[in-house]
Amino acid sequence: MRLRTICCSPRRIWQSQRRLSSLVHINPEVRSAVNNGLPVVALESTIITHGMPFPRNLETAQSVESIIRRNGAVPATIGCINGKSLVGMTSEEILSLAKSSSPVKISRRDLAVVAAKGLTGGTTIAGTMILAHMTGIKVFATGVLMHLALEQG
Repeated sequence: MRLRTICCSPRRIWQSQRRLSSLVHINPEVRSAVNNGLPVVALESTIITHGMPFPRNLETAQSVESIIRRNGAVPATIGCINGKSLVGMTSEEILSLAKSSSPVKISRRDLAVVAAKGLTGGTTIAGTMILAHMTGIKVFATGVLMHLALEQG
């Protein structure tokens, strides 16, 4: 058996990213902040879907976004609704995720399955990290950091 080396040209990489980006919706505020070099903080969403019961999960998500805004950055809560990965969820999308009756936990390896099956769920650290990286966000907060931020107010 002979092994072949497969080279990924910049064009091929760009085409792959373009196909992937059709599955990711970036909130216009987040896109603008990233493009203009403003601070953006990605937030994982398993704390919303699996970390707390409703309505505490919603209150926590809203509080953390508020803390980030008060400190001069744009929050980008990341999750998936009906198979669409969302970077920078709206209040309505966060509410929908918080109330979801059977959300899935979405790690990096799960993104394609979630898109193909049209599932709804919260992204783990790994899922958040890959979607943040794809969209140019370099900083994110985990659920533990969210709890600490709420305790300190």
